[in-house]
Amino acid sequence: VQLQACGGGLVQAGGFLRLSCAASGRTISNYVMGWFRQAPGKEREFVAGIRRSDGRTYYADSVKGRFTISRDNAKNTVYLQMNSLEPEDTAVYYCAAGYGPSSPGTYNYWGQGTQVTVSQ
Repeated sequence: VQLQACGGGLVQAGGFLRLSCAASGRTISNYVMGWFRQAPGKEREFVAGIRRSDGRTYYADSVKGRFTISRDNAKNTVYLQMNSLEPEDTAVYYCAAGYGPSSPGTYNYWGQGTQVTVSQ
């Protein structure tokens, strides 16, 4: 499975961004497609995940109500809509595929990161 993430950028606090993650290669129906982020000097942390088979979603408490994860199975693509962005959301965002839902160790495949920077 190859994962290609895009959509990062620079945005002011209160703004929004939409990340995309396109998957290619084998698809596993019960995999969770997840988003993680890593800020400088911090550990990689779970942001959101969605199960490919039934669309069940998972969110970190810090992003609930602001971020929405969705999927388009026909396009093998997962999206992360990020609203009301805060400077604390600044990080490199990674998409991943695995059994999930929230521990990095349960994900087998990782895409390259995309930088999200939220200014004051």
